[in-house]
Amino acid sequence: MKPDYSKELDPVVREKMKKNLVYVSIFSIVMLFAGFTSGYIVSMGDVFWLKYPLPLGFWISTTLIALSSIFYIIAIKAAKKRNLGQVKVFMIATLLSGIGFAVFQILGYGQLIDEGANFRNSIMVTDGRYGDYFEIKYKGQFIEVDANDYLIKGKVLSEGQMNELKSFVKNFENTDKPSGYNIPSLSSNFVLYFKNEPLTLQNGKLMKPNGEVIQYLDMKRLKFLAWNIRDGRGDFFHKGKLGKDFHIYYKGKELNYKNRSLMFGNKILSAPLQNKINQSRDTSTSYLYLITALHFLHIFGALFYLIKMVKISFSSSFDDKNELSLRLGAIFWHFLGLLWLYLLLFFLFIH
Repeated sequence: MKPDYSKELDPVVREKMKKNLVYVSIFSIVMLFAGFTSGYIVSMGDVFWLKYPLPLGFWISTTLIALSSIFYIIAIKAAKKRNLGQVKVFMIATLLSGIGFAVFQILGYGQLIDEGANFRNSIMVTDGRYGDYFEIKYKGQFIEVDANDYLIKGKVLSEGQMNELKSFVKNFENTDKPSGYNIPSLSSNFVLYFKNEPLTLQNGKLMKPNGEVIQYLDMKRLKFLAWNIRDGRGDFFHKGKLGKDFHIYYKGKELNYKNRSLMFGNKILSAPLQNKINQSRDTSTSYLYLITALHFLHIFGALFYLIKMVKISFSSSFDDKNELSLRLGAIFWHFLGLLWLYLLLFFLFIH
């Protein structure tokens, strides 16, 4: 005998079935993020690990998603009382707060990029590292590098001097073209040195004292140096000061920096470890982007459901089915808020 589908499911059974679907989705997401956060911790074991403060945008987005949950709770209470005016107001407030969360997440990523924390970066600057091949003399004094600072006689270059330096190296940002390069002129305040020899500009080309033209490979190194100076990098990809704006750890122990060398405890980093960090990628930032971006995608999908809920709140008839949809959406939305709080605390105390 075939089952009769003409009769509608009992409301209690229907609610239980739909809730179970929501719980299954939540469980799947929990397992996904548990795997990634566990992988994060395991990856910290025998690699160099970068730690830095979370961007302000992430903290603002946390406040907004917390507010959105509060607005959603008020909207649910209003729905139970069939106060449709409040339902409309607080569902709109929930949606706008959710959108605000997404916006400030994106701004947070922008802040990370501004700080030099890209999805896939090296930790140390190796290509175009100042002093390896090229040095620059400014008004008769050699410019030096300490971490990410450019100095003369131990004093950090002023903003005006730094801008002048950036203007000077801008001439070399595109000098590795296969077709060759042509530099019209260079500032007389600067002298570029290659392997301790001053270079001169003749017919648009950089020349050694013996009249030899600087070749393609070295011009490529010079290009990378120009990019590093333009972006405020010295020895590290992450901008700012080591020990203040960011920290480097190895096996749970923080590294120090002295005389352009990393120190593990009181000793200079051994040659094998120095070679290892020079080849290391910033795994911690890659995980940060991956985990937060996955959460952002879930939020982005949930926002479409919130739009649907706002539309329902403006419908002419509001029945038990609509209220159930609101409550089911609230379960998932509150879960995403709690998940973000967990991720924030995880990165705050682990990252």
